[in-house]
Amino acid sequence: MDTVVPRLNNLGCGSVEWHSFRAAPGVHTVGRSSLTMKERIREAVTGMPTLDYLMKRMELGWTLAALEWEREITAEKPELKGLAEEIPYGLQVAPDCQGLVENPAEMDIIMIAVDMVVQDCPLSQIASELNRRGHTTRKGAPWTPSVLFDLLPRMIQISPRLFSTDQWTNRRQRLPRVV
Repeated sequence: MDTVVPRLNNLGCGSVEWHSFRAAPGVHTVGRSSLTMKERIREAVTGMPTLDYLMKRMELGWTLAALEWEREITAEKPELKGLAEEIPYGLQVAPDCQGLVENPAEMDIIMIAVDMVVQDCPLSQIASELNRRGHTTRKGAPWTPSVLFDLLPRMIQISPRLFSTDQWTNRRQRLPRVV
């Protein structure tokens, strides 16, 4: 029988954790707190680990902390439980997945739309201009007045920050003055 040895994955999942602990009642420590250190690794397996492999790991001082099992299933897409919200237009998930950051392409569309709203253009004209420039909605559809109407609350939400940018200051200079 061949020995199947798991290999470390490419994610660099080795980690070191520090744990502090208190002495048990009746045990006295002298002058400093105690710290233990644990090293953890995650291995992606290419087959079932053998008893020989597990014994070698134990001889090296490792203890088994968890087993994770997976299998292929053929099921319908599960329904999302709870609330699932769409990411606000003009934002996208950050590369580190820890928050949201501006989406430059969508912010450009918002800038064009707000600029045209300020010029008192009808939503149909704004939709035509966005389509003429080759912009589409997130779903890849052409812009329509009703889609832009749904985007108006987001434009209003962004406007205070948008109006304070240098890019907007330059745009404002070309707008006609209203007395």
